[in-house]
Amino acid sequence: MDIIMKVVGLITEYNPFHNGHAYHLNEAKRATGADYVVVVMSGNFVQRGTPAFLDKYSRTKMALKCGADLVFELPVCFSTASAEYFALGAVSLLEKLGIVDYICFGSESGDISLLTSISDLLLTESHGFKQIFKEAVKAGKTFPEARADSIKALLPEVSDEFLSSPNNILGIEYIKALKRLQSTIKPITITRKATAYHSQELDTDDTFAISSATAIRKTLKEGNTLNNLRRHVPAPAFAIMEEQFEKTFPIFEEDFSLLLHYKFMLEDRQTLLQYTDINSDLANRILRMYSEYESFPDLALSIKSRQWTLTRINRALIHILLNHRQDNFLTYQQKGFTQYARILGFKKESSHLLRKIVKNERIPVITKLGDAKNKLSKIGLTMLNEDLYAANLYNQVVFHKLGTPLKDEYTKGIIIS
Repeated sequence: MDIIMKVVGLITEYNPFHNGHAYHLNEAKRATGADYVVVVMSGNFVQRGTPAFLDKYSRTKMALKCGADLVFELPVCFSTASAEYFALGAVSLLEKLGIVDYICFGSESGDISLLTSISDLLLTESHGFKQIFKEAVKAGKTFPEARADSIKALLPEVSDEFLSSPNNILGIEYIKALKRLQSTIKPITITRKATAYHSQELDTDDTFAISSATAIRKTLKEGNTLNNLRRHVPAPAFAIMEEQFEKTFPIFEEDFSLLLHYKFMLEDRQTLLQYTDINSDLANRILRMYSEYESFPDLALSIKSRQWTLTRINRALIHILLNHRQDNFLTYQQKGFTQYARILGFKKESSHLLRKIVKNERIPVITKLGDAKNKLSKIGLTMLNEDLYAANLYNQVVFHKLGTPLKDEYTKGIIIS
């Protein structure tokens, strides 16, 4: 007879794993009473449209050392998508595992009731909502601005700050995804502690510093020593950073600049329109700008406008670099989003969870890439091939920059902690 157990799912990037992530993981277990933590984590490219600061296997080790039981990779087509599709890809994976009872996410508000009310409003899109939205667009508002106006008109208790907070936005999308997929998984939110998601500066608290991943990355990008980060990262995670520093990381957008420039030399307006998130206006703007830029960030900044945010541009450039085609992405949506569960790592004592997922047979579980062709549909293999291409490209950049050869995806083993 199966032992009754509670499992909480976390949707993460851990770019890199820091004290705030440790707090979230422990609070998720406490708030839900969960016995186990299953993590869906972005691979080597992340949702803000950039390469990961630290490779996915190092981040998997960090997660397992700091309390996670299983870590699955979010396919790159979703890890680099907008908040809506990032959420749908990750939630669909957690749902198909068949063992997850809760999803726990951090938010600036900590108000699950209000986040749920907004998600319901966005899902139903009442006549009143549509009318307000239409008028806002007609007045020259961008899509996010028009949507925010519509929400505030119908839910007066919602503020601009609430709707501009990145973790609130993701939380709304997680709840929407759960409802859209008719999932029985229960959403739980924890109020984010201390520094803001995009804070540029390290926390100065001497007792328990919680700094944003943005601040941590910026610290090393500015030439500071790794030791500056010791107080901001849990000891087991910091030990992994010490081991890998200047061997496999840090990796930044600039490191992909030459590859991106070469890619644009092969493109024209018609081919650009085949990629995810590229429309006619954006394709024209890219073609006007690309020949003069010096780096990936320079190009993104030159394209950025009131119409397109920097993150939106970064994601578009990553889709071009990684050959993410719009027609494939539409098919993924029609076929139920994430097509497989690729395990990156697990704790030995939690291996029974993996066996239970396999036994459930709700999603193909990839433990050996060589077996994938016998487990996956044609569209599943297309999705997996995008992951493999992204990983190989990332590994080549690591080798070019730092001189460290990384094993390819077929020879790199699962992380067992």
